[in-house]
Order: sequence, then structure tokens, then C-alpha cells
Amino acid sequence: MQGQKSPEPSAEPQVYVGIDVCKDWLDVHIHPSGSEVRLPNSNEGLRTLGRRLRKLKVGRIVIEATGKFHRLAHRSLHAAGLPVAIVNPLRSRLFAEAIGQLAKTDRIDARMLAVMGQTLAPEAAEPPAEALQALQELLHARAAAVEERTALSNRRGASDDAFLKAELARRLKSLDGHIERLGAEIQKRIAAEPALQRRYEILVSIPGVGPVAAMTLAVGMPELGHCSAKAATLLAGLAPLACDSGNRTGERHIRGGRAYVRTGIYMAAVAASNYNPQFRQLYERLVQAGKEAKVAFTAVMRKIVVLANTLIAENRLWTPLRP
Repeated sequence: MQGQKSPEPSAEPQVYVGIDVCKDWLDVHIHPSGSEVRLPNSNEGLRTLGRRLRKLKVGRIVIEATGKFHRLAHRSLHAAGLPVAIVNPLRSRLFAEAIGQLAKTDRIDARMLAVMGQTLAPEAAEPPAEALQALQELLHARAAAVEERTALSNRRGASDDAFLKAELARRLKSLDGHIERLGAEIQKRIAAEPALQRRYEILVSIPGVGPVAAMTLAVGMPELGHCSAKAATLLAGLAPLACDSGNRTGERHIRGGRAYVRTGIYMAAVAASNYNPQFRQLYERLVQAGKEAKVAFTAVMRKIVVLANTLIAENRLWTPLRP
């Protein structure tokens, strides 16, 4: 009718994208339209995907952390200006089961990740710097080598055969050199990054925290100094979690988090319980209260993470009395 305003066009609907990543392929699901596509996990495939997604109003792209295979997608899509969230595979699997999706294929996983993006809205995050990612890969390699050395040492101690003991001793010697070279390379690369070197210097200033624990915290927990104490202990898997129901108050246990960080700072907790008066008092108080030594050391580890988070946030070295 003449003089009547035409209706305004409807706003573009927001979509959520799930990407199941493997070494060679990206399985992509766009929710709620249900459209799907499989693309190569390569620069060319990601450029094609980025061009397609930039035409849409993307609320969130959700990708599982899959070793190093997801890194290219995270970096490429973030550079294209798209919000990308990286989630723990266990969390996405539990979400799928919670909504009744028990089957598991690449296409189903991509759809579940897209639905998870709409339902839970996981936080989008920037990809870490390439230098930090390389350092984290070296740190994981060192942690795996230390674990292998422990297993070989235990096997050698349990063996009664002279030949096998000699063979295992040779492997242990080779592994010791491998671990030493990895540690030296990690420290060399930390020294080349001024911000990381400063974090490392702050951490080794804490009595009981040696080079291994310092580089584990500096590289393995880049969030230190930028999060709350509670969030830091949760990331390290050192926060005691409640297990209460009705009138029952269950025991608190640690769960989840970054196991390699806990492994890396365990010996620091043992040393700090002997040489740092503050930590020694905490350890002795818990033991006298009837706690097991392992529980007391866990409390000291948690205290180290909280202290490290505070010192890095304040950009200062440890001192006996807080300024």
C-alpha cells in the first residue's frame, strides 16, 4: 500500500560451528542449518573454510584439543577474525553422552561440538604464540621421557637377570642424556624470550622451586599472573573438589587439570617442605593433624601454585616478608 513502510529484513541468524580435527581432514558441521563439509586439514582447506564462515554470523567455533593437529585450524580461523574455543575432549564426550548421543563418528562429533557451542558457550581464546607452543611440546617430551626413565628404572630394579639389567642400564644412560638435552634446550629458549625469562626468574626465587619446577610452571601454565588463585589451582588439578550430598559431607579430592604440571612440581613441594619455613609449617601442621604425607605434599604444591600466581601478577621476586 502506498505510504506504508516495508517490513525490515530479518536479522541474520547466528550459527555455531563444530570442527572435528584429525591429521588429514576437518569435518565441519554448521548448526542449526545442519550443513556439513569435509575439507583437508591444510592451509588451503582452512582458507576455503574461512571464506565460507566469514559470510555467516558465527557465534562460536568449537574444536577439540587434539595434540598438535588442531593448532593450524585454531591459528588460521582466529586470524580470519572468527571466535574459536578449544575444549577438552573429555568434556565434549561427556556432553554428548549427557544429551543421549552415545554413537561416535567424525561427523557426529562435529555436530556435537556445534551444539555444545550453542548450549555451553565455551570461551573463545587466542592461540598461544608459536614459540610457546614449541616450548610446551618440548616440555611434554621431557615429561614423557622422565616417565619412561622411571618405568625402566623400576623394571631394572625388579630384574634378576644380569644381561637384562645391563641392557636396561644402557637404555637408562641414553635416556638420561636425552632428558638433559631437552632441559637445556627448554632453558635456552626461555632465555631467548624476555617475558618468559622474567617469569622463570620469579619462580626460581621461591625457596624449594628448582629449574625443572620453574620451567614447568613458566611454560606449562602461561595463565599464571592473569587468573585468580582458585582458577590457577584448578588448572593445575590441585584444587580439592567437594563431594557432598544431603547430610553427607564427602572427602575432598583433586581431579583433572594438567598432570604434567603436578608431576613437575612434586619434587619442588618436597624440597620446599624442608627448606621454606612457610611451607614446612604447613606440611608439619597437616601431618600432625593426621593427614597422610601425600595429602600434605599436595597442599604444599597448591600453595606453590598460588604463590607463583601472586608473584607473577605483582612482577616481583620472592621475599620472606611480603612488601
